Amino acid sequence: MKKLRIDNLDIDGRRVFVRVDFNVPLEGNRVADDTRIRAALPTLKLAQQRGASLILASHLGRPKGQPKPEYSLQPIAKHLGELLGREVRFADDCVGEGVRQQARGLSPGELLLLENLRFHAEEEKNESGFARALADLAERYVNDAFGAAHRAHASTTGMAAFFERPAAGLLMAKELEVLGQVLESPRAPLVLLLGGAKVKDKIPVLDNLVPRSQATLIGGAMAYTFLAAEGVAIGASLLDREHLAFAAELLRKARARGAEILLPQDHVVAPAPEAESEAQTTGSSAVPDGLAGCDIGPKTVAAFRQRLAGAGTIVWNGPMGIFERPRFADGTRAMAQAVADSQAFTVVGGGDSVRALEETGLASKVSHVSTGGGASLELLGGLTLPGVAALVDA
Repeated sequence: MKKLRIDNLDIDGRRVFVRVDFNVPLEGNRVADDTRIRAALPTLKLAQQRGASLILASHLGRPKGQPKPEYSLQPIAKHLGELLGREVRFADDCVGEGVRQQARGLSPGELLLLENLRFHAEEEKNESGFARALADLAERYVNDAFGAAHRAHASTTGMAAFFERPAAGLLMAKELEVLGQVLESPRAPLVLLLGGAKVKDKIPVLDNLVPRSQATLIGGAMAYTFLAAEGVAIGASLLDREHLAFAAELLRKARARGAEILLPQDHVVAPAPEAESEAQTTGSSAVPDGLAGCDIGPKTVAAFRQRLAGAGTIVWNGPMGIFERPRFADGTRAMAQAVADSQAFTVVGGGDSVRALEETGLASKVSHVSTGGGASLELLGGLTLPGVAALVDA
C-alpha cells in the first residue's frame, strides 16, 4: 500500500497541483472547524520550502454541479492564509484560460486555491476533458485528500493519469501507513468499537475485520438490528430490516470462532429523539414498546470500557447514540474517554467520533485520528480506494 510521497518527488521550482480535502463546515463566511485544513499544512509547507508554486483544489458540500455562493471556497482561502501567515490567492473557477494564467503566473512558494471543483458536474462524473483541463494547470500532481480517496472523480483519479509520477501527500501517506498497519499487523488483541445508524455503512469493516478481531463492541442505532437478530425486543428503535439476516449470520460466524460480540446491555430510551426530557434508562437489553433506544446505558458503558482497557489495538468508528442531543451524548463521550485512557494503539474515524474527541479535548491522546470517515471504512473493509490506486507505488 506504500505510494510515492511528495518528499520523494521532484517538485523543486515546479507548479504542483495538490488535491486537498477542505470540505469543512462553514458558518457564514467563517470556517467553523479547520481540522482538515490544519491536517494539510505539513504537505503545503514542505512544498513551499522546496520552492514549488501550489495550485490547491477541493470540493465543498454538494452543490450538484452548479455554482452556489454558499459553497464557495473563498472563506477557506482567507483562513488558510491566516494559518500560513501569507496570502493565498483565490481563483473564481477551477478551469479555464483565466485560471490557467493565474496558475502560470505563480512565483515559487505562492499558493492559488481554486473554486469548488463540484461547481462543475464533470468533476463527479470523472469526465476526461475536465480532468485534462485540471492537469494542464500544473507540472506535478499530489493527492493529499484522503477523505475523498474513495471517490473516482476527475481530481482524485482522472487527472492523475496525465502525470508520470502522481504522488501522495504527507497526510495521505500517513493515513495509508496507519490503516495498513491495522490491516496487516495490529497489536493484539484487536478490538472494534462500532456505532452509527446504518449497518450497511459498516458491512465491509464487519466482514473484513471481525474475523481478525478478538472483540467487537456494537452501539449506536445499528445495535438494534443486531439485538433484533438475537430475538431481543427493541421497541420503536431503528431497525434495518434489509440487513437483519446479515446481522444474524455475522453473530453466528463470530461466535463459532470464539470472537466476542458485545451488544448493549441497557439503553437510554425516549418516545422520540426530541423527547429528551422524557428519557429513562432501561434495566436490561430489551427496549419497552413505544420507546426508542437513543444511547447506550451505564451498564453497557462499563462493559465496553472494561473490554477496551485490555485492547492492544482499538478501531473506533461511529457514535454510541444521538450524539448531537446532549441527553443522548453520554455514551459517546464515555467511549471517547475510554479510548483515550487505553494503552492500546488507537485509531478513530467518522465525523461524530472525531467530534466527540475534539469536544472533550481528547484528540491528542489518540494514536491516529483519521480525516476520512468513509474512506477509512472502505480501506479497513479491504476495498480498493480509487484515489489511492491512481498513485504510483513507492
